[in-house]
Amino acid sequence: MAFSFQQGGWGASLADKLVRKRDVLNCGFSGYNTRWAKIILPRLIRKGNKLDNPVTVTIFFGTNDSEHIPLAEYVSNLKSMIQYLKSVDVPEHRVILITPPPLCETAWEKECLMQGCKLNCLNSIVGEYAMAQDCETDVRDLWTMMQKDSKDYSSYLSSDRLHLSPKENEFLFLYLWPLIEKKVSSLPLLLPYWKDVAEAQPELSLLGDGDH
Repeated sequence: MAFSFQQGGWGASLADKLVRKRDVLNCGFSGYNTRWAKIILPRLIRKGNKLDNPVTVTIFFGTNDSEHIPLAEYVSNLKSMIQYLKSVDVPEHRVILITPPPLCETAWEKECLMQGCKLNCLNSIVGEYAMAQDCETDVRDLWTMMQKDSKDYSSYLSSDRLHLSPKENEFLFLYLWPLIEKKVSSLPLLLPYWKDVAEAQPELSLLGDGDH
């Protein structure tokens, strides 16, 4: 199993890539932060047999935290989740943290005003949360990557310029996949490609041990 745990969703592309190697459990919780995620994580991943043990776990939080959760607590919550994963036999080298993306302040301020409030976050603050992910795991720094070479990242964000657009979800997948691929490349196929299925006796191919 590959497990994707985040405040929004991008896991469809990952599921396509791993369809014959591992199931992808994509848990996107809109509006959630690490304070809440820490509470529900034990409901999502439990200690079980080796067949249920995730090959990799991605954790993608920070945008909502930068608005509502103090930085020190955010770091503590991430470390708590990683510690819990270790307790259920998911070591640090299987965990990938993804930083929050940058915030387009002008557009987000308009969104805040429409909701009757003032601008409640700055891109520099989001950056502090992105830089705080020092938890002895692999990290994909989306905040820095999207701003590399001073490029315009607004097209990668949705209309509120806070959440990811479909284009950015694809960008994130392409940025993340090489790291995940290293972790799953040695895994056997669970099901064979269609050309490898024995037409006369398909049961031999489809009900075997998955080592194809």
